Amino acid sequence: MHSHTISRRDFLAVSGAGAVLCGAAAGKKVPVGLELFSVRGELAKDDMGTVRAVARMGYQVVEFYAPYFTWTAEHAREMRNLMDDAGIRCHSTHNDAQSFTAEGLPKAIELNHILGSRYVVLASAGRISGLEGWKKVAGQLAEASAKLKPEGLRTGYHNHQLEFTPVEGKRPMEVLAANTPADVMLQLDVGTCVEVGSDPVAWIRANPGRIHSIHCKDWSPDPDKAYRVLFGEGIAPWKAVFAAAESVGGVEYYLIEQEGSRFSEMETAQRCLDTWKKVKT
Repeated sequence: MHSHTISRRDFLAVSGAGAVLCGAAAGKKVPVGLELFSVRGELAKDDMGTVRAVARMGYQVVEFYAPYFTWTAEHAREMRNLMDDAGIRCHSTHNDAQSFTAEGLPKAIELNHILGSRYVVLASAGRISGLEGWKKVAGQLAEASAKLKPEGLRTGYHNHQLEFTPVEGKRPMEVLAANTPADVMLQLDVGTCVEVGSDPVAWIRANPGRIHSIHCKDWSPDPDKAYRVLFGEGIAPWKAVFAAAESVGGVEYYLIEQEGSRFSEMETAQRCLDTWKKVKT
């Protein structure tokens, strides 16, 4: 893994932030949710029934991804009513670039308000060329943040492998973190960070108070398994990730995510939650 060092001043800042966050979150259990891409096949067939089933499993939160943007306001209200009845919440949505355009943002705001979401997350920046390209992405996030803030919403960015792969000697995630306001969430996908050799714990500690949610996706170096391992079966250092997220990162909720596994989508979701309960005790 890449080495990651921080200065004494940064260490003191991290430590101080961690103490504040610990005090604020004392006795508070961080909820666990499901990124619904994990059950995308079922969701496409019956989104209402799928969310109801996920709530019945014991998940406390869901994160809707790009297809939600095609909903009408009426359908979003029906989904919100179902979630309220089932006792499950939506804290964030995953969005493609369309949601961040001048034409798309008003609809994203409307749907996220209805769903009770806090964060409108850019799921991917697509193909970006050079560090200047990443600085432009940071500028887009900053602009979106300024527009969302008066609406009581915040923006965020979700990483994949690309953002932790050095470009011109620097990781794009470092560029995004340095060139966006502190209220832009840096949603950490652990598996993709680990795959390219970056240390997720060091990243959390280097960005105190900005890791408000984490995609708990595991990864195995065995090419026959890779992302098809269930949560807890790969090499991600979950105990250390949770400790850093809760003492320093400012995590508000976790999201289990699966790209696929040897089991059906719903059984995969249930098995991951069962393991989660053992790992988090």
